[in-house]
Amino acid sequence: MLGKLLFVTLLAAGAAGGELGADAAQGAASAPTGPVLKVAFVYVSPVGQAGWTYQHDVGRADLETFLGPRVKTTVVESVPEGADAERVMRDLASQGHQLIFATSFGYQEPALRVAAEFPDVKFAVAGGYKRAPNVATYSARHYEGRYLAGMLAGYHSIKGVAGYVAGFPVPEVVQGINAFTLGMRSVNPKAQVKVIWLDTWFDPAREREAALTLVRQGADVLTNHTASTAVAQLAEEQKVDLLAYQSDMRAVAPHAQLGAVTQHWGPYYVRTSKALIDGRWQPLPHMGGLKDAMVGMDALASRLKPEARRAGLQKEDEIRSGRFRIFSGRLVDNTGRERQPEGATMSDEQIAKMDWLAQGVVGSLPAAR
Repeated sequence: MLGKLLFVTLLAAGAAGGELGADAAQGAASAPTGPVLKVAFVYVSPVGQAGWTYQHDVGRADLETFLGPRVKTTVVESVPEGADAERVMRDLASQGHQLIFATSFGYQEPALRVAAEFPDVKFAVAGGYKRAPNVATYSARHYEGRYLAGMLAGYHSIKGVAGYVAGFPVPEVVQGINAFTLGMRSVNPKAQVKVIWLDTWFDPAREREAALTLVRQGADVLTNHTASTAVAQLAEEQKVDLLAYQSDMRAVAPHAQLGAVTQHWGPYYVRTSKALIDGRWQPLPHMGGLKDAMVGMDALASRLKPEARRAGLQKEDEIRSGRFRIFSGRLVDNTGRERQPEGATMSDEQIAKMDWLAQGVVGSLPAAR
């Protein structure tokens, strides 16, 4: 949301099923009535001080805070996607962990293989779409925040050019690029978003190099879908504007940051763990957004133009209420092909399979791995 978020507020927003709120707070203070739930988190990068993994670890800490002695968590950092992830998750399952959160899209196949070997262990894969009797998936409508960020970029970019450092061409990343572009072009119809793909989530040196290349190509505002603080730091050094992603990056970009699209995983981790403790866990997909505060647009700069702030707040309210859907109306890709006719609205299923770049994006979509 366009303002400061408190975790208690997030819990209240995420308590649609009635599992949280006072019940969760009481659970933190009470002694365990049975075996302690052992929960493991597998991270694709170091925790650090900001970014993708940091936000998941904040959620893990929230889980410990709200369930207290009823839960014990384990963390494994910097686990590459693929064979290493499978080995790590197999070890965690063998060690008696009952719930494993695999916090990266590339952990999907390894998690499914290990889950088949350990049917009594529950898994949840961030960004995944394949489920099994003991494998759930969870993600967020990050693109809702990305649209708002694009609007702010549209108001502040003098050149009308934004630079976007992207990891892998998976649907979640493509959604974010397209939403950012649509938001920016809603303010400046001629705006361009230049994209550089890295084929990695975490490589600070390459993230920095890509961001610098984009600035040299004319971008006066930067954003990213990678896991480190490198793009934010480069924006600060080059004196260009930043729309941060995942975390508030003011610690490394105090002057550059206009705002931050933030992620809040704690309520989901609390709700999922408590459901397993209470015997109510199910292998369901979960998708949060601005409405339930899983995604926020936070840490707005005092220098933000008043018209940008007003427009952002109004559009955020429209998204929360459902009056505005990001991928609605006529949509055209950057080759000129119509992807959706006027009057239509893209379904969640269609958004989840997005594999094209919107008009205004400069760059091509590499083959997904």
